[in-house]
Amino acid sequence: MKFTITSYNAVATWKWDTSSEPHKLWRYAQPDAEGSYGDVEDDEDEDDDVCGICRLAFESCCPECKVPGDDCPLIWGECTHVFHMHCLLKWIGTESSKQQCPMDRREWGKSPCS
Repeated sequence: MKFTITSYNAVATWKWDTSSEPHKLWRYAQPDAEGSYGDVEDDEDEDDDVCGICRLAFESCCPECKVPGDDCPLIWGECTHVFHMHCLLKWIGTESSKQQCPMDRREWGKSPCS
């Protein structure tokens, strides 16, 4: 039986890696004891996938931007909380923020990983 492919529609998705584990994705790329790569488990809480300031998904963009991706990056603090960069800059710019993380009120310090 022969057949001809007349059209092809590729579909892709992407997702920011917001894990606090530094080599999470690298670990999944390594074979386990049985030699298989296994499935990547999505054990993260639903609340971990949204910006703590604007409450929009990390895969979308902040309210200031029109297109998600590199123009609307994420930023990690030393406290491991993650935000859209523009949301955090707007927050830090307010007097009431006192230069603190909006989630736990620790002094904001940019993580060396971000």
